[in-house]
Amino acid sequence: MIQHRFPRLWTGRFHILVILFGVMLMLHSCIRYSFTGASIPSDVETIYIAFFPDQSQSGLGDLSSRLNEALTDRFINQSRLTLTSDRETADAILEGSIQRYQNRPFSISGDQQASLNEIQIMVQAQFRYREDPDPVYSKPFTGNATFNVRENPVDGENEAATLALEQIANNAFNDAVSNW
Repeated sequence: MIQHRFPRLWTGRFHILVILFGVMLMLHSCIRYSFTGASIPSDVETIYIAFFPDQSQSGLGDLSSRLNEALTDRFINQSRLTLTSDRETADAILEGSIQRYQNRPFSISGDQQASLNEIQIMVQAQFRYREDPDPVYSKPFTGNATFNVRENPVDGENEAATLALEQIANNAFNDAVSNW
């Protein structure tokens, strides 16, 4: 039986090279990606988030404001982007409108009355870079949430609408950064 023996020095150096390569790979990843998984080009520093008008006739007067707040929170808190109010100089632009708002029965109880309702909100959004005439995306986003109509229907509807808007903001953000 023939045994091959590597000198201890060679195996020690090999392990050090492997470790150094791993460290270099991790450092390269840290430079390119944020801790949230959002990879942002180095030349993209600012974002303009337009006010999304409510064209859904939802009856909720602050739906546009809540969506704008959710989008701003998501893009600013989960990336290194800075919010700007100047559309013309922004590196990235997000705009759109609230297209549809539905409040419909989701679950019927034994007495044939709704026990849960579902809020469904559809937003048409477009994300693009200032220098690029073609959008990264231009598509609808939908968010859903249910609430108990028997407990507190007004507060339940408002909370469900907020959850649906947060889903939309998360999806709009994820679709924007997945292309970075």
